[in-house]
Order: sequence, then structure tokens, then C-alpha cells
Amino acid sequence: MARSTMMRRVLFAALATLLVLSLAPAPSAAAGQDREVSHRICDFDWQEGTWHVKQLIKCAARHWDSPGTPRKAVQVARCESHLRPDAYNPNGYAGLFQHATRYWPRRADHYGVPDRSVFNARANAIVSVRMARAIGSWSAWAGCA
Repeated sequence: MARSTMMRRVLFAALATLLVLSLAPAPSAAAGQDREVSHRICDFDWQEGTWHVKQLIKCAARHWDSPGTPRKAVQVARCESHLRPDAYNPNGYAGLFQHATRYWPRRADHYGVPDRSVFNARANAIVSVRMARAIGSWSAWAGCA
């Protein structure tokens, strides 16, 4: 009985987090972070496989000094998508860090990767790491943080 109660609480917390992420608007460009990220930064061929995806995430986490260690960023992506850039949730979340697709275009613009797909692992990792840095933690991904 205690195990089922704990599982319900974990599920509720995960669903509450998804709800908050889906309702939260993308950050405004007023913060001055909308300058495009150079193509040279964390230029890993993420389509080559999981090892390259991990290296990409670690690079972005180091470059933007993400909360926790670079391994924490990889852990969150593993929890969200099993490190699959093409991961898709029918509720409207997609990519490595499962961004709400309705907010993705504004977030991508704001964090310097305009016009990139949510399924672009490099763009998704950069946006996610920079968002976590702006928040000061991985709490937006509470089910995985």
C-alpha cells in the first residue's frame, strides 16, 4: 500500500511539472539572450549516436555553466528522452529534454538557436542548459531533476 501511494505521488509530481512547463510562456527577449549561438560551439555530430549526444550535452553544460555537473544535464536528458533527439510525447513535448512544442520557437529564438527544430539535439541541449542556468537549477524538469 505504501509503495502505491509513493508511486502516485511521484506520478502526480511529474504531471504537475509537465503542466507547469506547458503553461509557462517562453522567456522574453528582454533578458538579452537572443544573440545567435556560434555554430562552432559544441559542434558534435549528434546524429552519429548516443555517445555524441552525451558529449554535446556535457559541452553545453560546461560552456554555459549549468547548475550541477555536466553529468546532471545528461541524467535529465536520459530521464526525459532516453537520450533520443527524436523522442516525442503525444501531449506535445519533444526532443532530448522534452520541450513543449508550442513554446519551442520562442525559446529557440531567445536562447540563440533560431529556426532550429525541437528535434535538433544541439539546439535542444543549448536551450535546455541555458534555461536551467537562468532558473538556477533543473527544477523545471522536476520529474527528472
